[in-house]
Amino acid sequence: MVVVEDSGSGLDASIIARIFDSMFTTKPQGMALSLSICRSIVEGHGGRLWASTMALAFQLQTADYTPTELSTEAAVSLEAEGAGFGITRSALTLRAKVPNLDEATFNRLARDAELNCPVSKVLKAEVTLDAKLV
Repeated sequence: MVVVEDSGSGLDASIIARIFDSMFTTKPQGMALSLSICRSIVEGHGGRLWASTMALAFQLQTADYTPTELSTEAAVSLEAEGAGFGITRSALTLRAKVPNLDEATFNRLARDAELNCPVSKVLKAEVTLDAKLV
């Protein structure tokens, strides 16, 4: 199992589609290389790298909510598959700080994001989401 966690302030929904583009950065002094190179390395080894909060960030933006933090942890299970390995399960744990959002609305948006995430649909693995508003 490989666990990757990022507990930064989250990404603005307007840039999520570009975060893996080469030469894209959100920092004034940034080199614009790290995520593009990371993705190339991971994919070169048969893996996938993506922004797992992308679907929920889109749901929140569409409903006119701006999160101050989206923190996601992914516990990925790898199993032998032919001569290599395959991802069989991805358990996502998400914690969000979203001003003016009640828990019932958050749970509805998170569940919708879980069910309709385009990345989850492509990944041939069980993907679960434990989302909590903090």
